[in-house]
Amino acid sequence: MTESRLSPRVAAIAPSATLKVDNKAKALKAEGRPVISYAAGEPDFATPAHVVEAALEAVKDPKNHKYTANVGLPELRDAIAAKTRRDSGLDVPASRILVTNGGKQAVFQAINAVVGEGDDVLLPTPAWTSYVEVIKIAGGNTVEVFAGADQNYKVTPEQLEAAFTPNTKAIIFVSPSNPTGAVYTPEETRAIGEWIEKRGIFVIADEIYQNLTYDGVKATSIVEAVPTLDSKTILVNGVAKSYAMTGWRLGWMVGPEDVIAGAANMQSHLTSNVNNIAQRAALAALTGPTEPIEEFRLAFDRRRKLMVEELSKVPGFKVPTPTGAFYVYADVNALLGKEYDGKVINTSLELADYILDKAEVAIVPGEAFGPSGYVRLSYALGDDQILEGVQRIQKLFADVEL
Repeated sequence: MTESRLSPRVAAIAPSATLKVDNKAKALKAEGRPVISYAAGEPDFATPAHVVEAALEAVKDPKNHKYTANVGLPELRDAIAAKTRRDSGLDVPASRILVTNGGKQAVFQAINAVVGEGDDVLLPTPAWTSYVEVIKIAGGNTVEVFAGADQNYKVTPEQLEAAFTPNTKAIIFVSPSNPTGAVYTPEETRAIGEWIEKRGIFVIADEIYQNLTYDGVKATSIVEAVPTLDSKTILVNGVAKSYAMTGWRLGWMVGPEDVIAGAANMQSHLTSNVNNIAQRAALAALTGPTEPIEEFRLAFDRRRKLMVEELSKVPGFKVPTPTGAFYVYADVNALLGKEYDGKVINTSLELADYILDKAEVAIVPGEAFGPSGYVRLSYALGDDQILEGVQRIQKLFADVEL
């Protein structure tokens, strides 16, 4: 066996499963195959015009051509403080905010700021694929706490208590969820927050989808539900999802003074300040007109209803209705263990490959987010593509016997 030339921690990192599926779909498209991909968590909308205009103006200003403060532009941090006060119920000074290169860097720095060698981190699953790898990089251990479709993919304090160990240092709390679209109610959030407070651990709350909710549902921030958690809470967020700005790479983290200072120190060695043009664009997004953002949300809501309605017609697909983000997470356990075209399919990974090969539809298998037996489909693409892709899946499984 050839010894790896990489460091053990880097060699142990698994590639992003969602990007892997999306890249495979794009490669097949490049070959001329009519693949429809539900893999990427990326809005298909253009960034709002007023945001683009602000960036164009910023390019012309020489002050944006130079280094700026590592922690972020003062006016942007003020705007983030205002958003945090409005949407997360936390009145926080700009000194407790760090602007990062996308929400992903905020997650990386938040975990690495508080998790050390041998620490356990509770991770309610299904969960976004990168959390496990970042915990691994920090030297921590992921303790998965699974909730299936019967629980609408939401864990309980009792489950968390059963998974707690003397080494538990933190929990990652995500509502609305990627990959499930589940949103914890205010009461559920409060119950989990009170359990976290009782146990005295950190909570890293990923709120990147907090403004994408439907059916009158509001995503209650855990620090709003339990304000006394403030000293142990790190919020991570960004403009990527709600503002259709995935490529701008602008996120932030909000937390206690010492955590933000430590993360800022780390960032000073990693990247220094975030691209100034992106910061100016994010400032326009957070302080500008909200009508385009609401139009995005309403379009997602329409697509959500279409996706759930049509996917529920596929034999063997159990589809809880998501109330946040832009994903549907279907339970496909009923389709496993059966023979298709002479081959028995036992996992959702094999099922996703079969669907891609036979129906030319790319979906992400549950193995990317937790246990097998589930698949994630993003509805952040056009209505016509949503309908066409799901109808292909309907046709593929039309004759299956359950």
